Amino acid sequence: MERRLKIVADSNIPFLKGVFEPYADMVYIDGLNIGRQDVRDADALIIRTRTRCNESLLGDSRISMIATATIGTDHIDFGFCDSRGIEVHNSQGCNAGGVMQYVFSALYGTASRKSIKLDHPVMGIIGVGNVGKKIEHLARYLGFDVLRCDPPRAAKEGPEGFCSLEYLLMNSTIVTLHTPLDETTRRMADSDFFSLMRPGSFFINAARGEIVDEAALMEAIPKLGPVIIDTWNHEPDINTALMDMVDIATPHIAGYSYQGKLNGTASAVQAVARHFGIEALYDFYPEYDEKEHAPVHLDLKGKNQGEITSVFQYNYPIFTDDFMFRMAPENFERLRSEYHYRREICID
Repeated sequence: MERRLKIVADSNIPFLKGVFEPYADMVYIDGLNIGRQDVRDADALIIRTRTRCNESLLGDSRISMIATATIGTDHIDFGFCDSRGIEVHNSQGCNAGGVMQYVFSALYGTASRKSIKLDHPVMGIIGVGNVGKKIEHLARYLGFDVLRCDPPRAAKEGPEGFCSLEYLLMNSTIVTLHTPLDETTRRMADSDFFSLMRPGSFFINAARGEIVDEAALMEAIPKLGPVIIDTWNHEPDINTALMDMVDIATPHIAGYSYQGKLNGTASAVQAVARHFGIEALYDFYPEYDEKEHAPVHLDLKGKNQGEITSVFQYNYPIFTDDFMFRMAPENFERLRSEYHYRREICID
């Protein structure tokens, strides 16, 4: 009798339960608690960023496929996976629209609260991949000047349209991070980084916490303008002293839009299906109510800053997330797992 496929999945991944059951034995476990014993006789893992995929977890398993329903991959040891022939798939671009919405709701919201006029703003985008390109598109639509720093893209495409990190920091009124976390970006935002930023400029991190040296950021905050932090060092045990100093603090939910979660799950399911030849799921996409959950199309042309702020806050009242987090930062993981996904916005 042919052995049945076994898949271990993070129980917090939405829209997944029931999808693989006709084809595989499914085991759902909270991502933080997936252990060596759980995966020993499994064929595939479907995870989020909370499951560290390395030799410690996978050393004596028969896993041949890991699909993460996230953009980030810093939780996966690619060297070990390569050595074992384990295929790894990440859901590139799945939550780009949600992060774009977060950035602009936060930007306009804090500008309103602090009576900052966004007059000829210059947005410096560090990392211009799927997320950064979405942010660039909306920034230009709103009349911002944009500076882009992305050394890997500049190396491939040529330097035109890109600038150095130093030039970006010295000439931007808004600096927003959208790089992956790797050895070239870990603690990139250090004391030298902040010393180059213009006084009063915005700083936004909705990428990965460890890109920022939090001690250096805390020292720089008196010089900076609004500071918006969604990702933190040592999650979920975050630096509450830093949280108390920033203008918006949220528990790593910038990409938690309804569309982002649909896209992430669909991407992971399709990758696993193709790896194991489950043809019925090659084009899987979760069912959803388009009337209730489709992106909201916005026309912001001709609107002033106050009107734009109102539109962004109506579609995503970001200060509610900030308030809920500040009230109970120890509930970091619960706030994420029980998050009410928001509808994305899009600009025609």
